[in-house]
Amino acid sequence: MKILAVADVESRILYDHFTKERVEGVELIVSCGDLKPGYLDFLITMVNVPMLYVRGNHDDNLNKEPPAGAICIEDKIYNYKGIRFMGLGGSMKYRKNCLNMYSETHMQLRAARLAPKAAVCGVDVLVTHAPAKGYGDLEDLPHHGFETFNNVMNRYRPAVMLHGHVHTNYGRNIRTSIDHPSGTKIINACGYQIIDIPEHEER
Repeated sequence: MKILAVADVESRILYDHFTKERVEGVELIVSCGDLKPGYLDFLITMVNVPMLYVRGNHDDNLNKEPPAGAICIEDKIYNYKGIRFMGLGGSMKYRKNCLNMYSETHMQLRAARLAPKAAVCGVDVLVTHAPAKGYGDLEDLPHHGFETFNNVMNRYRPAVMLHGHVHTNYGRNIRTSIDHPSGTKIINACGYQIIDIPEHEER
């Protein structure tokens, strides 16, 4: 399945210079957070396929006013055409009174609530906003990754992890694709990435 993954930065290539040819064959959009509802609405309309999303650390407004027509997969395992998506948005907690920031313990609890279903049906794509600890994260607290995501990948071995939060223009040798020891391909969707998700197979 061909997926358009987006996060953090409104791509001028998609927004100002949109062409159908650029997204030909895309069957699903996945947003990894911190994008304005108007931009998400634009993509849904122009690409004309469904959208799944998780919230970023700057997406408190989406808790009350979600983008029209998009499906929030926070704290869910959502099956789309046989592909199982696990959604765990938000970032490491570095400020008080923010709805989409979490401690490591809180993120671990969120993942644990999904464990019974994940154990039965499996996970093909892990969708997050923050990266996994040690894989594409940074040293400052706001951009720390979650060890919980490493545990999820090691346990369920999804084919792909999609995340955002770490912008590719930070100038710190940011990689857009990393191979995790579990076999999961980790992809930083900042801006946009078009990827092929393999059909479900035993892993």
